[in-house]
Amino acid sequence: MTRKVFSFAFILFAICFISAQTHTDAESTNKITNTVTQTGIGLGSVIAVVCSWDRNRSILWAIIHGIFGWLYVIYFAISRKE
Repeated sequence: MTRKVFSFAFILFAICFISAQTHTDAESTNKITNTVTQTGIGLGSVIAVVCSWDRNRSILWAIIHGIFGWLYVIYFAISRKE
């Protein structure tokens, strides 16, 4: 089960890094950096989606928790059972 979770997380991270292309031109680099930081998904959202999927196995809940991001990650850390 944890192998599937890590595979899912790796795929999400790979998509984030592949979509953030870099160019040698300074203006292009600034434009791309601004675009990625404004429209890209954050680390908190990725962690929230992976945690939600691990707990609920529901795409709808994973999307909702991804929107909340770090708030859900903190809730997950506090409420999980050992």
